[in-house]
Amino acid sequence: MSRATKVLAGTTVLGFLTSIWLYLDNSSLREEVAEQTETIAANPPRNTEDDAWLEAAKRSGKIDFKKITPAPTLPAGQTEHRLDRRVRRTEEFAALFGRLEGETEEQWKERVTPLIAAGLMKARLRTNDNRRIAEEKAKVTPEQTKAIDQAMDKVYADLLDYTNKSVKDGQLSPYERNVAGWLDYAGGLGGILNNAQGTIGTILKPEQMKVMYDSGFEWGEYLGANAPWEAIGAPPPPK
Repeated sequence: MSRATKVLAGTTVLGFLTSIWLYLDNSSLREEVAEQTETIAANPPRNTEDDAWLEAAKRSGKIDFKKITPAPTLPAGQTEHRLDRRVRRTEEFAALFGRLEGETEEQWKERVTPLIAAGLMKARLRTNDNRRIAEEKAKVTPEQTKAIDQAMDKVYADLLDYTNKSVKDGQLSPYERNVAGWLDYAGGLGGILNNAQGTIGTILKPEQMKVMYDSGFEWGEYLGANAPWEAIGAPPPPK
């Protein structure tokens, strides 16, 4: 007997046995249904008039306004003044980006670097997509794109050096609100970004720069989002 014949015979026997089992099971179910029908016929359900729920007194839909209780009230929440909120946020920022007690620079980087990367992820995706669309509209060549990326490496290095110096000097501190220092840092940062845009202007043609600008793209926004901020140095420990 060939292998195919053996398989066919086996499936035939299996199907036959299954048919017998289903027939017997169906007969058993028919007998059970018949028994249940006879039981119900011999013991009909009680008349609904004897139902205790239906015999209960019906509730009146009338509302007695004299017995209405006052509306519940919640305890007055403690309001936080904007100055208190500013202090709290400063403390939260210090706990998040400052050096913890006994924390080394390497430990700080291991803790903070993922936070920086996660916080910038959406901005980087958005600005990279904006750049791609703007360059397509301006017909920027692959050679020009490569030259821009190489120029940005120098810009990013200058940006990190400038930022690390500001952090080391206390101009940028996670522990205090140094508004004057922030504004001073922002001025220097703006100068770096403007110089970068000038360098890009030597790579792209004026009409290409205009098309990209008219499309809504900003080089300063792109450079600020895509700078390797993960490489920034740790701040000094709190005093």
